[in-house]
Amino acid sequence: MYSSYIQEAAAAMADRMNQSPVPLYGSKLRLPNRQAVILLIKEIRKLMFPAYFGDPELMSLATADYAALILERVEAQLRAQIALALPESEANRAAEVAREIIERMPYIQEMLLKDLDATFDGDPAAASKEEVIFAYPGLFAIFVYRIAHELYLRKIPMIPRIMTEYAHSHTGIDINPGAKIGSYFFIDHGTGIVVGETTDIGDHVKLYQGVTLGALSPRAGHNSLPGKRHPTVGNDVTIYSGASILGGQTVIGDHSVVGGNAFLTESVESDTKVSIKKPEMTLSESLITLNCKPGEKAEGSFTVTADRQIKGIVYASSWRMQVEHPSFSARTAHIGYSFDGQGLWGGEEIEGEFCIVAEAGEYLLPY
Repeated sequence: MYSSYIQEAAAAMADRMNQSPVPLYGSKLRLPNRQAVILLIKEIRKLMFPAYFGDPELMSLATADYAALILERVEAQLRAQIALALPESEANRAAEVAREIIERMPYIQEMLLKDLDATFDGDPAAASKEEVIFAYPGLFAIFVYRIAHELYLRKIPMIPRIMTEYAHSHTGIDINPGAKIGSYFFIDHGTGIVVGETTDIGDHVKLYQGVTLGALSPRAGHNSLPGKRHPTVGNDVTIYSGASILGGQTVIGDHSVVGGNAFLTESVESDTKVSIKKPEMTLSESLITLNCKPGEKAEGSFTVTADRQIKGIVYASSWRMQVEHPSFSARTAHIGYSFDGQGLWGGEEIEGEFCIVAEAGEYLLPY
């Protein structure tokens, strides 16, 4: 017999399982096998780039025979997983959809080779196209997306997202299978890139790490933003690292450049360069010397600048600040002040009475 606390926890969880609108318990759901879908990706990669990922024992076959053998394998595996992903009443669509995907493989291969050219041409650090095929995460994420997109277009549930999330988990690049992406697509570095479901991307587009092509937050819930939610990016556009472009009505015109860390929710005309205002840095070499004994007060004011590595400390009812700076020769000055404050930040100017509460001597404070 189970102990009482286990029975109570089990009863509460069972109640939620039975009442949940999302199936949580009962006969096994009809779902594709995630591992089988991942193996399918690897099988298709053998088809697209056999010299790098193919079975060595099959390399003696004529090229067309090798391709036919892998295509036949892929079709059988794809058909089985599609049948599991579809409702049982629609499972007979699996064979038709699998055949359509097989017929699209030459087109997908053509697009991937263009993406390969774009990646090699766009990255001076790429030693060779062979290196790009074998090692670059951007090309791998694009490869998986192009397969998943074909399934998405045919309204196959689950499988497209399993594919792209597998690529996401391995590369840090999140491309929704619903996005429309043109030819010669280049992702450099790639970590942190997000491309939303209704994004439209033209030809010859370059994305750098951390770019978000996203939607505005659906404040009123899941169904509050129907239709196009993500931006449109024209042809021959470069978007540098950290840029965020949001909203279904936002259009980036052809031949435009969006600078790093830009934030856009409005459209940009063609042939436009977008950049944020260069941040201003405060570099101050002027110092005040306070020379007093412990407990003595020194009046004056000074400005705390961020580059001085200031750290704020709170003691009981009074605010205190610890200043760390190479000029102190490893000594630490504690400075107390008599006014009420909400915190001390780099760049604030502080006025009032100050006293040195550390050992007596000369202390240099940033001004």
